[in-house]
Amino acid sequence: MPTSEVWSLSDFEISKYIAEGRFGKVYLAREKQSGYVVALKVIFKAKLKKHRFHAHLRREIEIQQSLDHPNVLRLFTWFHDEERVVLVLEYAARGELYKVLRAAGRFTERTSATYVASLAGALAYCHKKQVIHRDIKPENLLIDIEGRLKIADFGWAARSNAKRHTLCGTIDYLAPEMVEKRAHDHAVDNWTLGILCYEFLYGSPPFEADEQDDTLRRIVRVDLAFPSSPCVSSEAKDLISKLLVKDSSKRLCLEDIMKHPWIKKNADPSGSCIKQKDVTRSKLL
Repeated sequence: MPTSEVWSLSDFEISKYIAEGRFGKVYLAREKQSGYVVALKVIFKAKLKKHRFHAHLRREIEIQQSLDHPNVLRLFTWFHDEERVVLVLEYAARGELYKVLRAAGRFTERTSATYVASLAGALAYCHKKQVIHRDIKPENLLIDIEGRLKIADFGWAARSNAKRHTLCGTIDYLAPEMVEKRAHDHAVDNWTLGILCYEFLYGSPPFEADEQDDTLRRIVRVDLAFPSSPCVSSEAKDLISKLLVKDSSKRLCLEDIMKHPWIKKNADPSGSCIKQKDVTRSKLL
């Protein structure tokens, strides 16, 4: 992506609409001078003003621009005009992990371990940079053309140099301390890794219930059960159990996730869950 002191929408050739968020839309685009393909997140100022989200967006931009990791979606730059704020983002061609998971029903242990390992590495990097994401879920994870995972949407992220008290995130992925409105820190991301690992393997989050209040009660009690399945090993269950611990100080740390026998046995070191022939075919399309 080339550098410029002043950007505008006229610098980009917009190809197609990709997705829609709370405050705007995301488009596939090409920077005219270099031909570089990006995603443009176009946010409308009127909606920001209505919901009083200006400071929220400023924090999101500041945090995401400060991060540079292969499993974190890059925010190259941003600009604004009278009506819009535009974020120029790395384009993840294979889209949301949520859609991939829904289409598959569940993932194999190899795919699950590869994604968990990628997430653990990216979150360890974020935590060292004093950043907690606080809203890791399949909808906020993207897959690039090489089949590698990217953490996106830092809308609820915060600097973790102090305990936080804001209730944020998505119900099924909330840690007990957040449900109970207690102070929380980076360990909420570790909890969410356990939720995701379970969801990857079984196809749904572990504390899901018909009623929201029942889900919250199950989270607080850590009402964890493993349905019988020949596709889920005891090693996978062990990792999940060590992450879904109510006492946040006793959750498995991110570095130890990488050393866990299940990860070492199953995770692909390349970080990709796409066969090379499929990657080549996609590039030719």
